[in-house]
Amino acid sequence: MNEFEIKARKLVGKMTLAEKCAQLKYDAPAIERLGVPAYNWWCEALHGVARSGVATVFPQAIAMAASFDDDLLYRVADAISDEARAKYNEYKTFGSTQIYQGLTFWSPNINIFRDPRWGRGHETYGEDPYLTGRMGAAFVRGMQGEGKYHKVDATLKHYAVHSGPEAERHGFDARVSARDLHETYLEAFRYCIEKSHPAAVMGAYNRTNGEPCCASETLIGLLYGELGFDGYYLSDCGAINDINAHHHVTETPAESAALALRAGCVLNCGGAYAHLLAAHGMGLVDEETVTEAAVKLFTARFRLGMFADDCEYDKIGYDVVCCEAHRELNLKMARESVVLLKNDGILPLENSAEGKLAVIGPAADDVDTLLGNYNGTPDSKTTVYEGIRRAYRGRVYYARGCRGYYGVERESTDEDCGERYLRDAMLAADRADVVIMCMGLSPAYEGEEGGFGHGGDKPDISLPEAQRRLFEAVASRGKPIIYINVSGSAIDLREQDEKCPAVLQFFYGGSRGGEAMADIIFGRVSPSGRLPVTFYRSNGDLPPFEDYSMEGRTYRYFRGEPLYAFGHGLSYTSFEYSDLTPVQKPGGADFTVKVKNTGKVCGEDAVLLYIMGRDGVPGEPVKTLAAFRRAALAPGEEAEVYLKTEPGAFMRAGEDGKKRLDPGEYTVSCGALSARVTVSE
Repeated sequence: MNEFEIKARKLVGKMTLAEKCAQLKYDAPAIERLGVPAYNWWCEALHGVARSGVATVFPQAIAMAASFDDDLLYRVADAISDEARAKYNEYKTFGSTQIYQGLTFWSPNINIFRDPRWGRGHETYGEDPYLTGRMGAAFVRGMQGEGKYHKVDATLKHYAVHSGPEAERHGFDARVSARDLHETYLEAFRYCIEKSHPAAVMGAYNRTNGEPCCASETLIGLLYGELGFDGYYLSDCGAINDINAHHHVTETPAESAALALRAGCVLNCGGAYAHLLAAHGMGLVDEETVTEAAVKLFTARFRLGMFADDCEYDKIGYDVVCCEAHRELNLKMARESVVLLKNDGILPLENSAEGKLAVIGPAADDVDTLLGNYNGTPDSKTTVYEGIRRAYRGRVYYARGCRGYYGVERESTDEDCGERYLRDAMLAADRADVVIMCMGLSPAYEGEEGGFGHGGDKPDISLPEAQRRLFEAVASRGKPIIYINVSGSAIDLREQDEKCPAVLQFFYGGSRGGEAMADIIFGRVSPSGRLPVTFYRSNGDLPPFEDYSMEGRTYRYFRGEPLYAFGHGLSYTSFEYSDLTPVQKPGGADFTVKVKNTGKVCGEDAVLLYIMGRDGVPGEPVKTLAAFRRAALAPGEEAEVYLKTEPGAFMRAGEDGKKRLDPGEYTVSCGALSARVTVSE
């Protein structure tokens, strides 16, 4: 028992049953007689302190995943938590804090982006469990700090097997095999818990194999048992009421509250735990269970230094919010998140005073596509159009091109309006040497339940119809097009890949995203991002959305030919790999590889190592990411990169979900290289 738990038990021991029950609600009331202030547990910080005034808005989670740079993400999270502490330190001078003003943050989202139609996928780190685990663990470490106290608490969400459909999430039952559960859906949770010791885990809205996730003895038992979690478990907002209202597992809110608390869900976002005292009176839950839940929560509050006068983080001042160091960090992450998908040599563009560019598209000058969701309010922001206009020495023409953004197009009932926007776009294109088209989606279109048009999810991976018409109209003018796709998910870009000499993916890039894109376009920085998701060719490549089997999904189990593969990303320089060499260790191997910059400009390369699937082995993925590391190299420079694999990287889950090592020969690949390695126990 640590010192924080000892203090928590002493304090909770002085509380009445009613007081303890009330402390298990997210909006916990004050207990004045014990000197306990009111505390609201709900805070957000997915890619910056959110819903709490001005803060540095970093690129969306999926964009940061494209960097394949967990060291940089650690620094980003450290900056976010500095701003969070600074705000808390000031808020508490008012005598109390309110919602979104505390130290318990419900981030990161480490669900697996299994299907590009899921609206909330851009909140995640992509489709791969290992990448998600690496990035999630770095985020947690940066948020929580390394001192005696936690700087803030980080929360892994949404546990578990959660990725749509959004419109059905309150009553949906995600049916999943034991193999997929352990090989895919739980793996990032396991990794983050082992590597970063997060303070909290949030349960999902849905059921998994029949059990509500916020009251699942199976899942919560795995969490505290096999996965080794030792923090506090909380519900998503309203999820415990769903147990009776939508899942129909119980009949009343009191029964739902008792079921969830007995299973191990100690904190409720929502109103269900207002019924705990009644549930105790009905014999549905005992006082000891309530007491232990309260002890967990007060242990967390003591570990955050809320009742201490020696917490090192109390000294963080408000000037850190949106400071210059955080602005530069934001720009660096935004640059690393841009993915160059195709380049026939048109990029980087010459920045000529005599040149003429047209910037066309509804995403070009749209602030929402910078900020994503679960975002803060930036102190300044630069759209793609603004970034290009400020950076370019020549003439820049601009046209929105269409009103249509979200799939339900006003132009369909107002042809004059639609034609007016198209004419502006064609006039701009006619006057330009090169056209930069900036189109795609918006976080208002792909997002959480209640989002525009489709309950948060998108119906398919097609561009909205108005944007398809816009692209055809501009392409007909015969000018070379640099196409920037703005989205948090995969889009069908076959036509753009065929007709445009350059295609870039711009995930929601944060408040400095437009500057970063201009740096890439004009060659001040060589692109280095890689796709954290597969870009499929068509809607026909996608299995049924409601099916949670991994077969046919993501690069690990998709048997077809993608348009742009997971891990794809081009550069303005070239890298040569050589001497891929195994370094044997029990149960597997690490690897070294030499990487040389054979081009003419400085560049960074994300070096990815895959374990290839073995023919004839049931359930074997096509390949699996096993290690990655970035290398920054000057022209002509060569470096040896050490690729460390995790213990168990060569293990696979059987039909029973148990992971086992199958000794023998395996093939690994790194770039165009491959090597054979013998793995023994």
